[in-house]
Parts: sequence; structure tokens; C-alpha cells
Amino acid sequence: MTTGSPLPVPHAPRAEAVVIGASAGAVDALSVILPALPEGYPLPVMVVVHVPPNKKSIMAELFRNKCRVDVREADDKEPLAPGTVYFAPPDYHLLVEPDRRLSLSSEEPVHYSRPAIDVLFESAADAFGPALVAVLLTGASSDGACGLKAVCDAGGAALVQHPDEAAMPTMPRAGIAACPKASVMYLEQIAGHLRDLGRRP
Repeated sequence: MTTGSPLPVPHAPRAEAVVIGASAGAVDALSVILPALPEGYPLPVMVVVHVPPNKKSIMAELFRNKCRVDVREADDKEPLAPGTVYFAPPDYHLLVEPDRRLSLSSEEPVHYSRPAIDVLFESAADAFGPALVAVLLTGASSDGACGLKAVCDAGGAALVQHPDEAAMPTMPRAGIAACPKASVMYLEQIAGHLRDLGRRP
């Protein structure tokens, strides 16, 4: 269950967007992945990290200084742009609309979290179908597992951080159980795979 294929993800040539979910241990994990994206990266990247609802998040500011792509906190009704990383703001779910604009929602928390990974993954799966790549990283809850299954069911590609490497393996294990077809990779492999997506026509 904790092993998986490190082979190229079958739908990677069609990728049009990337979604990433993480919780406990997120900063260290994302610090391997996001700075690896090159300038001119052609895909939008949407990220949900479980952050406290009652104070300003520093995630976008932190990674803006580490990355060669644009990094910002997502705004409601914002159109997706290539080469941009969008972080969900505190206390709002981040969704992708059918017209591929972002939207923010204050609906009830999912798995006690708002923003919730499941909400992003499921809405992005509806919007992008097989053109979506979803990445589930370290975390101490099962948020993201149902969303990862939705991505797989829609024909998209699922990558999961290897539980042995995760600061908190609960979330990766839940993702693997929900989506056995997921490719289980170490962070450096995930970073390399996402970087390679930007080189494909």
C-alpha cells in the first residue's frame, strides 16, 4: 500500500492544471516542490494548506520569495493564469468554476477544515477532467482522499507523497487507500515530474 509506481503519469501530456493539498509539514514539503517550477511554467497551480482561520496566512508571501513563478493568494472570480501558484486564503474554500475561474466559498468546513483539500480537488476534477494533475502531501487528517478519488475517476493523474517520507503520513495513506492507481513518489520525484510537465507540448 505504501509503494507505488514512480513511472510517468499516463495523462501527463494532457495536463492543463495542477492542484496540491497539504497540512501538517506542508511548508517543508512545498519548499521542495514549488521552487523547482521554472520561470515560464505553463500551468496554473492551486494549493490548499490547512491554515488557522482567524489570522492572516503567510504562505503566499513565504513562497513568493522562494519561487521563480508568480505566487499569490487566490481572489474570488479570478481567471487562472499560467505560471501562477494560487494559495487558498484562510477560512475560505478554494474552488475552480466550470469556466476555469477561481471562486471562494464560506460554506461549512470539510474534515474540520476551511479551506479543505477535497473541495478544491473535486471542483478542479469537474473543471479539468483528465487534464488535471493532483498532488496530495503530508497531513494528519484524511482530507484530500475523496478529492483524489474524484480526480482519478475523472481520468486525471494522482500523485501522493510517499508515507515513509511524510512528516505526517495519515493523509498520504488515506489518499493511497482511496485511489490505488495513484503514483506514490518522494518529494524530489514529484518536483521533477511537475517540472517535466512544463516541457511537454
